[in-house]
Amino acid sequence: MDWLLFGIFIVLMLAGVPLAVTMGLAGTAVVAVTGMGIMSLPTSVYTGIAKYPLMTIPVFIIAGLIFERVGVAASLVRFASAIVGHRRGGLAIVAVVVAMIMGGISGSGPADSAAVGAVMLPSMLKAGYPRQFTASVIAAAGSTGILIPPSIAFIIYSLLVPQASVPALFAGGMLPGILSGLSLIAAAWWFSARNGYEATRTEVRPPFWQSLKEAGWGLAAPVIILGGMRSGFFTPTEAAVVAVFYGFLVGMVIYRTLSWRDVYDILVESAEIAAVILTVVALASVFAWTSSALGTFDRLAVAMVGTGMPEAVTLVSILLLVLIAGMFLDVISMFFIFMPLLVPIAVHYHWDLVWFGVLITMDMALGQFHPPLGVNLIVTCRMADISMESTIVWSLWFVAAMAIAMLLVAFVPEIALWLPRSLGYV
Repeated sequence: MDWLLFGIFIVLMLAGVPLAVTMGLAGTAVVAVTGMGIMSLPTSVYTGIAKYPLMTIPVFIIAGLIFERVGVAASLVRFASAIVGHRRGGLAIVAVVVAMIMGGISGSGPADSAAVGAVMLPSMLKAGYPRQFTASVIAAAGSTGILIPPSIAFIIYSLLVPQASVPALFAGGMLPGILSGLSLIAAAWWFSARNGYEATRTEVRPPFWQSLKEAGWGLAAPVIILGGMRSGFFTPTEAAVVAVFYGFLVGMVIYRTLSWRDVYDILVESAEIAAVILTVVALASVFAWTSSALGTFDRLAVAMVGTGMPEAVTLVSILLLVLIAGMFLDVISMFFIFMPLLVPIAVHYHWDLVWFGVLITMDMALGQFHPPLGVNLIVTCRMADISMESTIVWSLWFVAAMAIAMLLVAFVPEIALWLPRSLGYV
């Protein structure tokens, strides 16, 4: 029945059926044909989303939207500009830095790209950056949003791999996320200097202390979220709630840019986004349950391990497989599709599951801005009013830069494990 499960899945996906529906229908069809019990499907859907860690997702979405609306991104841009100053590639560097900080609030790559793009795109175009380069660097920078905690991707991974706790993954993603950002900064600066981007700027450099004061409330958000979890004051789910209340405080009392109408719009938009994510999780659980019942991934894992390939070759093969899939699939669906296959392989080689989760998430982050269907790139190309095909040259260079950082994490696991071990999570 393996052929039927994946055959239906591939046919429906190529036909343009939404991925969540594709996974749900493929699993349902196999259950109906094999007589595994069609009445088990409602239970599978319910148990797929009736998990306490998933409560974190809609709440962090609300927090990210609040900080996007209250003007935190703009204040962070001024602060980063005050640090970087006027230099070749300065605005490109600022875009990456702001995206990394915003990633510590939203936990979503597309949301990060949209928030940074709204602020940085006009400034970079005015400074003479090509639209294709600008869209590529902002999309690449936004991918760090699923690495730097809090991360929706890490929450989903922890749900599927209970051996890796959310705090351990959050801590593990910190240094790889920073390393990824630094690799993008290096690439952005190099190409800006080489092509003469931002040769002159008329804007006055923002004063450091004033911009720090304005950005302080936004900079404090990741500190409160991560510091509260480390100190034991609250769990990751409670941290999300604290972030929401902190965002309301900043928006309605400190900045006074958030009205009650804005609050209503934020709640509606966050409900829509959360509904999409949880629908994918619910229907993907049908696919995962069916494949588990058939033993599909167990056999594939045994076959891969049985090839006798060296451990390093197996790891690189996995990274290539995930990178290719990441060009076409969203992160949440990929976790449900690939984790049942990859986790047994990781266990066979005694790979640390926290490091493995960070590494796979890093690989999926590459797919978010890799043509032809990188979701971050779709967002920024739409904002820049250009075709995705026109960004291929630039986006592939940024993929290569971040891939180097990923390979460093792959072959030097301590980059991902040092902080969780220091904090006592692993």
